[in-house]
Amino acid sequence: MASEGSLPSGLPASSAIPDLRDSEPTGTVVWHRNGLRLGDHPAVAAVETDRLLPLFIFDPAFYGADGLACDSRLAFLHECLRGLDGQYRGVGENGLSYAHGDPVAICRQFADRGWRVIAAQQPTGRYGRRRDRAAAHAADVEFVHGDGLRRSAPTRAGWSDHVEAFLTADLHEWSPDAVEIESCATGVTIPAINATYDIEPTKQQVPTGGTAAGWERLASFVDDIDTYPGRISDPMAAREGTSGLSPYLAFGCLSVRQVYQYVIEHAPETRAREMFISRLFWNRHYTQKLADWHGWLDTAVNPVLEGFNRERYDPALVAAWKAGKTGFPMVDASMRCLAETGWLNFRMRAMCASAYFHLLQQPWQIGADHFYHELIDADAAINYTQWQSQCGLLGVPGLRLYNPRKQVRDHEQAAAFIRRWVPELEPLPVEQLDQPESTPPHIQETCGVEIGDTYPYPVVEYESAREEFTQRYGELQAEAAAALADPAVAARASLSGGRERAAAIADEHGETTTTASQSSLDQFET
Repeated sequence: MASEGSLPSGLPASSAIPDLRDSEPTGTVVWHRNGLRLGDHPAVAAVETDRLLPLFIFDPAFYGADGLACDSRLAFLHECLRGLDGQYRGVGENGLSYAHGDPVAICRQFADRGWRVIAAQQPTGRYGRRRDRAAAHAADVEFVHGDGLRRSAPTRAGWSDHVEAFLTADLHEWSPDAVEIESCATGVTIPAINATYDIEPTKQQVPTGGTAAGWERLASFVDDIDTYPGRISDPMAAREGTSGLSPYLAFGCLSVRQVYQYVIEHAPETRAREMFISRLFWNRHYTQKLADWHGWLDTAVNPVLEGFNRERYDPALVAAWKAGKTGFPMVDASMRCLAETGWLNFRMRAMCASAYFHLLQQPWQIGADHFYHELIDADAAINYTQWQSQCGLLGVPGLRLYNPRKQVRDHEQAAAFIRRWVPELEPLPVEQLDQPESTPPHIQETCGVEIGDTYPYPVVEYESAREEFTQRYGELQAEAAAALADPAVAARASLSGGRERAAAIADEHGETTTTASQSSLDQFET
Protein backbone atom coordinates (compact mmCIF):
# COMPACT_ATOMS: atom_id res chain seq x y z
CA MET A 1 0.00 0.00 0.00
CA ALA A 2 1.52 3.28 -1.06
CA SER A 3 1.45 6.21 1.33
CA GLU A 4 1.00 9.91 0.72
CA GLY A 5 4.71 10.42 1.21
CA SER A 6 5.70 7.79 -1.34
CA LEU A 7 3.44 8.30 -4.33
CA PRO A 8 4.58 6.80 -7.64
CA SER A 9 6.40 9.10 -10.00
CA GLY A 10 4.67 10.33 -13.14
CA LEU A 11 1.63 11.84 -11.40
CA PRO A 12 1.17 15.13 -9.59
CA ALA A 13 1.18 14.95 -5.80
CA SER A 14 -2.20 15.34 -4.13
CA SER A 15 -1.14 18.81 -2.99
CA ALA A 16 -1.44 20.01 -6.58
CA ILE A 17 -5.04 21.17 -6.16
CA PRO A 18 -5.51 24.58 -7.80
CA ASP A 19 -7.24 27.50 -6.13
CA LEU A 20 -10.58 26.86 -7.87
CA ARG A 21 -11.50 30.46 -8.53
CA ASP A 22 -11.15 31.47 -4.87
CA SER A 23 -12.53 34.92 -5.62
CA GLU A 24 -15.94 33.46 -6.41
CA PRO A 25 -18.42 31.66 -4.14
CA THR A 26 -17.61 28.02 -3.51
CA GLY A 27 -19.89 25.07 -4.06
CA THR A 28 -20.16 21.34 -3.47
CA VAL A 29 -17.67 18.60 -4.27
CA VAL A 30 -19.32 15.23 -4.90
CA TRP A 31 -16.68 12.61 -4.11
CA HIS A 32 -17.57 9.57 -6.23
CA ARG A 33 -16.29 6.23 -5.01
CA ASN A 34 -18.24 3.27 -6.39
CA GLY A 35 -21.44 5.16 -7.24
CA LEU A 36 -20.37 5.90 -10.80
CA ARG A 37 -23.67 7.26 -12.11
CA LEU A 38 -25.86 10.36 -11.87
CA GLY A 39 -29.30 8.74 -11.62
CA ASP A 40 -30.57 7.62 -8.20
CA HIS A 41 -27.40 8.86 -6.53
CA PRO A 42 -27.97 10.12 -2.97
CA ALA A 43 -24.93 12.41 -2.85
CA VAL A 44 -25.66 14.02 -6.22
CA ALA A 45 -29.27 14.52 -5.18
CA ALA A 46 -28.09 16.18 -1.96
CA VAL A 47 -26.32 19.03 -3.81
CA GLU A 48 -27.98 22.28 -2.79
CA THR A 49 -25.56 24.82 -4.27
CA ASP A 50 -25.39 26.08 -7.84
CA ARG A 51 -21.79 24.89 -8.32
CA LEU A 52 -20.97 21.17 -8.38
CA LEU A 53 -17.50 19.74 -8.76
CA PRO A 54 -17.61 15.96 -9.40
CA LEU A 55 -14.43 14.28 -8.19
CA PHE A 56 -12.86 10.82 -8.32
CA ILE A 57 -9.71 10.15 -6.31
CA PHE A 58 -7.30 7.45 -7.45
CA ASP A 59 -6.22 5.94 -4.14
CA PRO A 60 -2.76 4.32 -4.28
CA ALA A 61 -4.01 1.75 -1.76
CA PHE A 62 -5.98 0.09 -4.56
CA TYR A 63 -3.22 0.15 -7.17
CA GLY A 64 0.20 -1.42 -7.50
CA ALA A 65 1.45 -4.79 -6.32
CA ASP A 66 -0.47 -4.68 -3.04
CA GLY A 67 -3.80 -3.60 -4.49
CA LEU A 68 -6.65 -6.14 -4.42
CA ALA A 69 -7.73 -5.49 -8.01
CA CYS A 70 -6.50 -7.12 -11.20
CA ASP A 71 -5.61 -4.92 -14.16
CA SER A 72 -8.77 -5.92 -16.03
CA ARG A 73 -10.98 -4.76 -13.16
CA LEU A 74 -9.08 -1.49 -13.00
CA ALA A 75 -9.60 -1.09 -16.75
CA PHE A 76 -13.33 -1.73 -16.27
CA LEU A 77 -13.34 0.92 -13.53
CA HIS A 78 -11.65 3.38 -15.87
CA GLU A 79 -14.30 2.74 -18.53
CA CYS A 80 -16.94 3.45 -15.90
CA LEU A 81 -15.18 6.72 -15.06
CA ARG A 82 -15.11 7.75 -18.71
CA GLY A 83 -18.83 7.01 -18.84
CA LEU A 84 -19.48 9.14 -15.75
CA ASP A 85 -17.39 11.93 -17.24
CA GLY A 86 -19.60 11.75 -20.33
CA GLN A 87 -22.75 11.94 -18.21
CA TYR A 88 -21.56 15.14 -16.58
CA ARG A 89 -20.52 16.62 -19.92
CA GLY A 90 -24.01 15.85 -21.15
CA VAL A 91 -25.44 18.34 -18.65
CA GLY A 92 -22.65 20.91 -18.53
CA GLU A 93 -19.45 22.14 -20.08
CA ASN A 94 -17.13 20.24 -17.73
CA GLY A 95 -16.83 16.61 -16.76
CA LEU A 96 -15.37 14.54 -13.96
CA SER A 97 -12.25 15.83 -12.18
CA TYR A 98 -9.51 13.48 -11.01
CA ALA A 99 -7.02 13.55 -8.17
CA HIS A 100 -4.42 11.05 -7.00
CA GLY A 101 -3.20 10.39 -3.49
CA ASP A 102 -4.52 10.17 0.05
CA PRO A 103 -8.29 10.84 -0.20
CA VAL A 104 -8.41 12.45 3.24
CA ALA A 105 -5.65 14.93 2.41
CA ILE A 106 -7.25 15.79 -0.92
CA CYS A 107 -10.71 16.32 0.56
CA ARG A 108 -9.14 18.46 3.29
CA GLN A 109 -7.75 20.82 0.66
CA PHE A 110 -11.18 21.37 -0.84
CA ALA A 111 -12.67 21.92 2.59
CA ASP A 112 -9.92 24.41 3.45
CA ARG A 113 -10.95 26.42 0.38
CA GLY A 114 -14.53 26.56 1.60
CA TRP A 115 -16.02 23.78 -0.48
CA ARG A 116 -18.60 21.41 0.97
CA VAL A 117 -17.51 17.80 0.30
CA ILE A 118 -20.14 15.06 0.23
CA ALA A 119 -20.10 11.38 -0.64
CA ALA A 120 -22.55 8.50 -0.57
CA GLN A 121 -22.27 6.34 2.54
CA GLN A 122 -21.19 2.80 1.69
CA PRO A 123 -20.30 -0.26 3.78
CA THR A 124 -16.58 -1.03 3.74
CA GLY A 125 -13.94 -3.06 5.51
CA ARG A 126 -11.40 -1.78 8.02
CA TYR A 127 -9.42 0.36 5.58
CA GLY A 128 -12.51 2.08 4.22
CA ARG A 129 -13.90 2.70 7.69
CA ARG A 130 -10.66 4.32 8.81
CA ARG A 131 -10.55 6.42 5.64
CA ASP A 132 -14.15 7.58 5.94
CA ARG A 133 -13.89 8.36 9.63
CA ALA A 134 -10.73 10.35 9.00
CA ALA A 135 -12.38 12.15 6.08
CA ALA A 136 -15.36 13.10 8.23
CA HIS A 137 -13.17 14.25 11.12
CA ALA A 138 -10.26 15.90 9.32
CA ALA A 139 -11.90 17.07 6.10
CA ASP A 140 -15.52 17.64 7.15
CA VAL A 141 -16.75 15.20 4.51
CA GLU A 142 -20.49 14.59 4.82
CA PHE A 143 -21.60 11.02 4.11
CA VAL A 144 -25.12 10.81 2.73
CA HIS A 145 -27.33 7.78 3.34
CA GLY A 146 -29.75 6.60 0.70
CA ASP A 147 -28.90 2.98 -0.15
CA GLY A 148 -31.83 1.30 1.61
CA LEU A 149 -29.68 -0.08 4.44
CA ARG A 150 -30.40 0.24 8.12
CA ARG A 151 -27.66 1.64 10.29
CA SER A 152 -27.50 1.15 14.05
CA ALA A 153 -30.77 -0.79 14.06
CA PRO A 154 -31.01 -3.02 17.16
CA THR A 155 -32.58 -5.96 15.27
CA ARG A 156 -33.31 -7.18 11.75
CA ALA A 157 -37.04 -7.34 12.47
CA GLY A 158 -39.01 -6.15 9.46
CA TRP A 159 -35.86 -5.82 7.38
CA SER A 160 -37.35 -7.34 4.20
CA ASP A 161 -40.33 -5.00 4.37
CA HIS A 162 -37.97 -2.07 4.89
CA VAL A 163 -35.92 -2.98 1.81
CA GLU A 164 -39.00 -3.61 -0.31
CA ALA A 165 -40.29 -0.16 0.62
CA PHE A 166 -36.95 1.32 -0.40
CA LEU A 167 -36.86 -0.52 -3.74
CA THR A 168 -40.35 0.64 -4.65
CA ALA A 169 -39.84 4.26 -3.51
CA ASP A 170 -39.11 7.14 -5.86
CA LEU A 171 -35.55 7.37 -7.15
CA HIS A 172 -33.21 10.05 -5.87
CA GLU A 173 -33.75 13.00 -8.20
CA TRP A 174 -31.35 15.72 -9.27
CA SER A 175 -32.08 18.58 -11.61
CA PRO A 176 -28.94 19.88 -13.38
CA ASP A 177 -30.68 22.88 -14.94
CA ALA A 178 -29.59 25.39 -12.31
CA VAL A 179 -26.22 23.83 -11.53
CA GLU A 180 -22.86 24.75 -13.03
CA ILE A 181 -20.47 21.80 -13.37
CA GLU A 182 -17.02 22.87 -12.22
CA SER A 183 -13.69 21.22 -12.98
CA CYS A 184 -10.34 21.04 -11.22
CA ALA A 185 -7.23 20.91 -13.41
CA THR A 186 -5.02 18.64 -11.31
CA GLY A 187 -3.10 17.12 -14.20
CA VAL A 188 -4.28 13.63 -13.22
CA THR A 189 -5.72 11.63 -16.13
CA ILE A 190 -6.71 8.03 -16.73
CA PRO A 191 -3.86 7.52 -19.27
CA ALA A 192 -1.41 8.83 -16.66
CA ILE A 193 -2.78 6.39 -14.07
CA ASN A 194 -2.52 3.53 -16.56
CA ALA A 195 1.08 4.44 -17.38
CA THR A 196 2.14 5.02 -13.78
CA TYR A 197 0.80 1.71 -12.54
CA ASP A 198 1.57 -0.20 -15.75
CA ILE A 199 -2.03 -1.35 -16.12
CA GLU A 200 -2.31 -3.93 -18.89
CA PRO A 201 -5.66 -5.77 -18.89
CA THR A 202 -5.30 -9.32 -20.16
CA LYS A 203 -8.61 -11.00 -19.40
CA GLN A 204 -11.02 -11.96 -22.17
CA GLN A 205 -14.81 -11.63 -22.41
CA VAL A 206 -14.79 -8.67 -20.01
CA PRO A 207 -17.92 -6.53 -20.48
CA THR A 208 -17.73 -2.86 -21.35
CA GLY A 209 -17.87 -0.60 -18.31
CA GLY A 210 -20.20 2.31 -17.74
CA THR A 211 -23.84 3.17 -17.14
CA ALA A 212 -24.84 3.07 -20.81
CA ALA A 213 -23.48 -0.47 -21.18
CA GLY A 214 -25.23 -1.45 -17.96
CA TRP A 215 -28.61 -0.26 -19.19
CA GLU A 216 -28.07 -2.07 -22.47
CA ARG A 217 -27.25 -5.30 -20.66
CA LEU A 218 -30.30 -4.93 -18.40
CA ALA A 219 -32.65 -4.43 -21.35
CA SER A 220 -31.19 -7.44 -23.15
CA PHE A 221 -31.55 -9.64 -20.07
CA VAL A 222 -35.17 -8.64 -19.46
CA ASP A 223 -36.02 -9.43 -23.09
CA ASP A 224 -34.85 -13.01 -22.47
CA ILE A 225 -35.63 -13.37 -18.77
CA ASP A 226 -37.77 -16.50 -19.14
CA THR A 227 -34.64 -18.57 -19.83
CA TYR A 228 -33.04 -17.42 -16.58
CA PRO A 229 -34.11 -20.22 -14.18
CA GLY A 230 -32.73 -23.00 -16.35
CA ARG A 231 -29.34 -21.44 -17.06
CA ILE A 232 -27.97 -20.03 -13.83
CA SER A 233 -26.28 -23.13 -12.43
CA ASP A 234 -24.58 -24.64 -15.46
CA PRO A 235 -21.14 -23.01 -15.81
CA MET A 236 -21.36 -22.76 -19.60
CA ALA A 237 -24.97 -21.63 -19.92
CA ALA A 238 -24.67 -19.18 -17.04
CA ARG A 239 -22.36 -16.80 -18.89
CA GLU A 240 -25.24 -15.73 -21.12
CA GLY A 241 -28.07 -16.99 -18.94
CA THR A 242 -27.47 -14.81 -15.90
CA SER A 243 -28.14 -11.09 -15.97
CA GLY A 244 -24.50 -10.03 -16.30
CA LEU A 245 -25.33 -7.00 -14.14
CA SER A 246 -23.06 -7.78 -11.19
CA PRO A 247 -20.09 -5.60 -12.29
CA TYR A 248 -22.41 -2.67 -12.99
CA LEU A 249 -23.96 -3.03 -9.55
CA ALA A 250 -20.56 -3.43 -7.90
CA PHE A 251 -19.28 -0.16 -9.37
CA GLY A 252 -22.61 1.58 -8.98
CA CYS A 253 -23.13 2.24 -12.68
CA LEU A 254 -26.71 1.23 -11.94
CA SER A 255 -28.38 1.20 -8.55
CA VAL A 256 -30.14 -1.90 -7.26
CA ARG A 257 -33.30 0.19 -7.10
CA GLN A 258 -33.03 1.24 -10.75
CA VAL A 259 -32.66 -2.40 -11.76
CA TYR A 260 -35.54 -3.50 -9.55
CA GLN A 261 -37.94 -0.91 -10.93
CA TYR A 262 -36.94 -1.56 -14.54
CA VAL A 263 -37.51 -5.30 -14.14
CA ILE A 264 -40.89 -4.77 -12.43
CA GLU A 265 -41.98 -2.44 -15.21
CA HIS A 266 -40.70 -4.36 -18.23
CA ALA A 267 -40.55 -8.06 -17.35
CA PRO A 268 -43.64 -10.28 -17.34
CA GLU A 269 -44.82 -11.41 -13.92
CA THR A 270 -43.35 -14.91 -13.99
CA ARG A 271 -41.33 -17.23 -11.79
CA ALA A 272 -38.20 -16.07 -13.65
CA ARG A 273 -38.85 -12.47 -12.67
CA GLU A 274 -39.44 -13.40 -9.04
CA MET A 275 -36.26 -15.47 -8.95
CA PHE A 276 -34.23 -12.55 -10.23
CA ILE A 277 -35.91 -10.09 -7.86
CA SER A 278 -34.96 -12.37 -4.96
CA ARG A 279 -31.31 -11.94 -6.00
CA LEU A 280 -31.65 -8.19 -5.65
CA PHE A 281 -32.87 -8.74 -2.11
CA TRP A 282 -29.82 -10.94 -1.51
CA ASN A 283 -27.62 -8.13 -2.80
CA ARG A 284 -29.06 -5.74 -0.21
CA HIS A 285 -28.96 -8.45 2.48
CA TYR A 286 -25.23 -9.09 2.19
CA THR A 287 -24.44 -5.42 1.83
CA GLN A 288 -26.40 -4.94 5.04
CA LYS A 289 -24.30 -7.65 6.68
CA LEU A 290 -21.13 -5.69 5.97
CA ALA A 291 -22.77 -2.49 7.18
CA ASP A 292 -23.64 -4.29 10.40
CA TRP A 293 -20.14 -5.72 10.96
CA HIS A 294 -16.98 -4.72 9.09
CA GLY A 295 -15.04 -7.79 10.24
CA TRP A 296 -16.39 -9.99 7.43
CA LEU A 297 -13.28 -9.24 5.37
CA ASP A 298 -10.70 -10.53 7.82
CA THR A 299 -12.22 -12.09 10.94
CA ALA A 300 -14.13 -15.34 11.31
CA VAL A 301 -17.75 -14.69 12.23
CA ASN A 302 -17.59 -17.38 14.88
CA PRO A 303 -14.54 -16.75 17.10
CA VAL A 304 -14.12 -20.47 17.76
CA LEU A 305 -13.26 -20.94 14.09
CA GLU A 306 -10.78 -18.06 13.88
CA GLY A 307 -7.56 -19.44 12.41
CA PHE A 308 -9.11 -22.72 11.27
CA ASN A 309 -6.76 -24.30 8.66
CA ARG A 310 -4.10 -21.68 9.41
CA GLU A 311 -1.58 -24.21 10.67
CA ARG A 312 -2.09 -26.30 7.52
CA TYR A 313 -1.07 -23.53 5.12
CA ASP A 314 0.75 -25.06 2.15
CA PRO A 315 1.92 -22.61 -0.55
CA ALA A 316 2.11 -25.42 -3.10
CA LEU A 317 -1.53 -26.38 -2.60
CA VAL A 318 -2.63 -22.75 -2.78
CA ALA A 319 -0.62 -22.27 -5.98
CA ALA A 320 -2.14 -25.39 -7.56
CA TRP A 321 -5.65 -24.15 -6.73
CA LYS A 322 -5.01 -20.68 -8.13
CA ALA A 323 -3.46 -22.07 -11.32
CA GLY A 324 -6.20 -24.65 -11.92
CA LYS A 325 -3.91 -27.62 -11.46
CA THR A 326 -5.51 -29.50 -8.60
CA GLY A 327 -6.36 -32.65 -10.55
CA PHE A 328 -10.10 -32.04 -10.08
CA PRO A 329 -11.23 -31.00 -13.60
CA MET A 330 -14.31 -28.97 -12.61
CA VAL A 331 -12.29 -27.01 -10.06
CA ASP A 332 -9.43 -26.50 -12.50
CA ALA A 333 -11.72 -25.40 -15.34
CA SER A 334 -13.41 -22.93 -13.01
CA MET A 335 -10.18 -21.48 -11.66
CA ARG A 336 -8.74 -21.07 -15.15
CA CYS A 337 -11.98 -19.46 -16.32
CA LEU A 338 -11.72 -17.06 -13.37
CA ALA A 339 -8.12 -16.22 -14.24
CA GLU A 340 -8.85 -15.69 -17.94
CA THR A 341 -12.22 -13.91 -17.75
CA GLY A 342 -12.66 -12.59 -14.21
CA TRP A 343 -16.03 -14.31 -13.89
CA LEU A 344 -17.68 -17.49 -12.64
CA ASN A 345 -21.29 -18.29 -11.91
CA PHE A 346 -22.01 -18.54 -8.21
CA ARG A 347 -22.33 -22.32 -8.05
CA MET A 348 -18.79 -22.69 -9.37
CA ARG A 349 -17.56 -19.98 -6.98
CA ALA A 350 -19.06 -22.00 -4.12
CA MET A 351 -17.54 -25.23 -5.38
CA CYS A 352 -14.06 -23.69 -5.70
CA ALA A 353 -14.31 -22.19 -2.22
CA SER A 354 -15.36 -25.57 -0.85
CA ALA A 355 -12.50 -27.36 -2.61
CA TYR A 356 -10.03 -24.83 -1.25
CA PHE A 357 -11.21 -24.83 2.35
CA HIS A 358 -12.71 -28.29 2.81
CA LEU A 359 -10.47 -30.47 0.65
CA LEU A 360 -7.16 -28.61 0.42
CA GLN A 361 -7.81 -27.32 3.95
CA GLN A 362 -6.16 -23.94 3.43
CA PRO A 363 -6.71 -20.61 5.26
CA TRP A 364 -9.89 -19.00 3.99
CA GLN A 365 -8.76 -15.39 3.64
CA ILE A 366 -6.05 -16.16 1.07
CA GLY A 367 -8.67 -17.77 -1.14
CA ALA A 368 -11.21 -15.01 -0.58
CA ASP A 369 -8.62 -12.34 -1.36
CA HIS A 370 -7.67 -14.17 -4.56
CA PHE A 371 -11.27 -14.16 -5.72
CA TYR A 372 -11.61 -10.49 -4.83
CA HIS A 373 -8.49 -9.72 -6.84
CA GLU A 374 -9.52 -11.66 -9.94
CA LEU A 375 -13.26 -10.97 -10.20
CA ILE A 376 -14.40 -8.13 -12.43
CA ASP A 377 -17.60 -7.92 -10.36
CA ALA A 378 -15.79 -8.10 -7.02
CA ASP A 379 -18.00 -6.74 -4.27
CA ALA A 380 -16.47 -6.91 -0.80
CA ALA A 381 -19.80 -7.45 0.96
CA ILE A 382 -20.81 -10.34 -1.27
CA ASN A 383 -17.41 -11.95 -1.80
CA TYR A 384 -16.32 -12.19 1.82
CA THR A 385 -19.71 -13.04 3.33
CA GLN A 386 -20.11 -15.79 0.74
CA TRP A 387 -16.66 -17.18 1.47
CA GLN A 388 -17.25 -17.25 5.20
CA SER A 389 -20.69 -18.81 4.74
CA GLN A 390 -19.48 -21.48 2.35
CA CYS A 391 -16.43 -22.36 4.41
CA GLY A 392 -18.57 -22.79 7.50
CA LEU A 393 -17.05 -20.00 9.57
CA LEU A 394 -20.45 -18.97 10.89
CA GLY A 395 -20.53 -22.15 12.94
CA VAL A 396 -24.24 -22.75 12.25
CA PRO A 397 -25.69 -26.12 11.19
CA GLY A 398 -25.90 -26.84 7.50
CA LEU A 399 -22.31 -27.02 6.28
CA ARG A 400 -22.18 -28.21 2.68
CA LEU A 401 -19.09 -29.75 1.17
CA TYR A 402 -19.13 -29.76 -2.62
CA ASN A 403 -18.08 -32.91 -4.44
CA PRO A 404 -16.22 -31.63 -7.53
CA ARG A 405 -16.64 -34.99 -9.25
CA LYS A 406 -20.40 -34.92 -8.79
CA GLN A 407 -20.50 -31.40 -10.21
CA VAL A 408 -19.11 -32.80 -13.47
CA ARG A 409 -21.91 -35.34 -13.60
CA ASP A 410 -24.63 -32.89 -12.58
CA HIS A 411 -24.24 -30.30 -15.32
CA GLU A 412 -25.25 -30.97 -18.89
CA GLN A 413 -22.48 -28.88 -20.44
CA ALA A 414 -19.77 -29.81 -17.94
CA ALA A 415 -17.74 -31.67 -20.55
CA ALA A 416 -17.76 -28.64 -22.87
CA PHE A 417 -16.78 -26.38 -19.97
CA ILE A 418 -13.87 -28.62 -18.95
CA ARG A 419 -12.65 -29.07 -22.50
CA ARG A 420 -12.82 -25.30 -23.05
CA TRP A 421 -10.66 -24.49 -20.03
CA VAL A 422 -8.63 -27.67 -19.54
CA PRO A 423 -7.77 -28.46 -23.17
CA GLU A 424 -5.23 -31.11 -22.21
CA LEU A 425 -8.21 -33.31 -21.26
CA GLU A 426 -10.04 -32.73 -24.55
CA PRO A 427 -9.20 -36.20 -25.99
CA LEU A 428 -10.40 -38.02 -22.87
CA PRO A 429 -13.81 -39.79 -23.10
CA VAL A 430 -16.58 -37.86 -21.37
CA GLU A 431 -17.18 -40.63 -18.86
CA GLN A 432 -13.62 -40.14 -17.54
CA LEU A 433 -13.83 -36.39 -16.99
CA ASP A 434 -15.18 -36.57 -13.45
CA GLN A 435 -12.18 -38.63 -12.29
CA PRO A 436 -9.37 -38.68 -14.88
CA GLU A 437 -6.95 -40.49 -12.57
CA SER A 438 -9.17 -43.59 -12.80
CA THR A 439 -8.80 -43.75 -16.60
CA PRO A 440 -7.38 -47.16 -17.59
CA PRO A 441 -3.80 -46.98 -18.92
CA HIS A 442 -4.75 -48.27 -22.38
CA ILE A 443 -7.34 -45.47 -22.79
CA GLN A 444 -4.78 -42.90 -21.63
CA GLU A 445 -2.35 -44.20 -24.22
CA THR A 446 -4.96 -44.20 -26.98
CA CYS A 447 -6.02 -40.65 -26.15
CA GLY A 448 -2.51 -39.33 -25.65
CA VAL A 449 -3.40 -38.19 -22.12
CA GLU A 450 -1.04 -39.37 -19.40
CA ILE A 451 -2.33 -38.63 -15.92
CA GLY A 452 0.58 -37.39 -13.85
CA ASP A 453 2.18 -35.83 -16.92
CA THR A 454 -0.38 -34.34 -19.31
CA TYR A 455 -2.68 -33.62 -16.39
CA PRO A 456 -1.90 -33.91 -12.66
CA TYR A 457 -3.13 -36.48 -10.21
CA PRO A 458 -5.40 -34.93 -7.55
CA VAL A 459 -3.27 -32.95 -5.13
CA VAL A 460 -5.22 -34.54 -2.27
CA GLU A 461 -7.12 -37.81 -2.07
CA TYR A 462 -10.78 -36.79 -2.08
CA GLU A 463 -12.34 -39.25 0.35
CA SER A 464 -9.62 -39.05 2.99
CA ALA A 465 -9.38 -35.23 2.77
CA ARG A 466 -13.13 -34.87 3.14
CA GLU A 467 -13.20 -37.26 6.08
CA GLU A 468 -10.29 -35.51 7.78
CA PHE A 469 -11.87 -32.07 7.41
CA THR A 470 -15.24 -33.29 8.64
CA GLN A 471 -13.64 -34.79 11.73
CA ARG A 472 -11.57 -31.67 12.50
CA TYR A 473 -14.53 -29.36 11.97
CA GLY A 474 -16.85 -31.61 13.94
CA GLU A 475 -14.57 -31.49 16.96
CA LEU A 476 -15.29 -27.75 17.25
CA GLN A 477 -19.01 -27.82 16.54
CA ALA A 478 -20.16 -27.93 20.16
CA GLU A 479 -17.89 -25.05 21.11
CA ALA A 480 -18.89 -23.08 18.00
CA ALA A 481 -22.56 -23.63 18.80
CA ALA A 482 -21.98 -22.36 22.33
CA ALA A 483 -20.33 -19.22 20.93
CA LEU A 484 -23.59 -18.46 19.13
CA ALA A 485 -25.14 -17.77 22.51
CA ASP A 486 -23.33 -14.45 22.41
CA PRO A 487 -25.89 -12.04 20.86
CA ALA A 488 -23.20 -10.23 18.86
CA VAL A 489 -21.95 -13.47 17.30
CA ALA A 490 -25.49 -14.73 16.71
CA ALA A 491 -26.42 -11.50 14.94
CA ARG A 492 -23.43 -11.76 12.62
CA ALA A 493 -24.13 -15.43 11.88
CA SER A 494 -27.84 -14.98 11.23
CA LEU A 495 -28.98 -15.08 7.63
CA SER A 496 -32.44 -13.77 8.47
CA GLY A 497 -33.86 -10.92 6.44
CA GLY A 498 -32.72 -11.80 2.95
CA ARG A 499 -33.81 -15.40 3.45
CA GLU A 500 -37.36 -14.33 4.25
CA ARG A 501 -37.92 -13.08 0.73
CA ALA A 502 -36.20 -16.02 -0.96
CA ALA A 503 -38.06 -18.55 1.16
CA ALA A 504 -41.39 -16.90 0.39
CA ILE A 505 -40.68 -17.09 -3.34
CA ALA A 506 -39.61 -20.73 -3.05
CA ASP A 507 -42.78 -21.62 -1.14
CA GLU A 508 -44.92 -19.81 -3.68
CA HIS A 509 -43.53 -21.98 -6.47
CA GLY A 510 -43.47 -25.26 -4.59
CA GLU A 511 -39.71 -25.30 -4.10
CA THR A 512 -37.62 -25.87 -1.01
CA THR A 513 -34.67 -23.84 0.20
CA THR A 514 -31.45 -25.49 1.33
CA THR A 515 -29.61 -24.97 4.57
CA ALA A 516 -28.79 -21.42 5.58
CA SER A 517 -25.15 -21.41 4.56
CA GLN A 518 -25.79 -22.94 1.16
CA SER A 519 -28.88 -21.01 0.18
CA SER A 520 -26.83 -17.86 0.17
CA LEU A 521 -24.37 -19.23 -2.33
CA ASP A 522 -26.75 -21.03 -4.65
CA GLN A 523 -29.39 -18.33 -4.82
CA PHE A 524 -27.33 -15.24 -5.58
CA GLU A 525 -26.89 -15.70 -9.33
CA THR A 526 -26.84 -12.27 -10.94
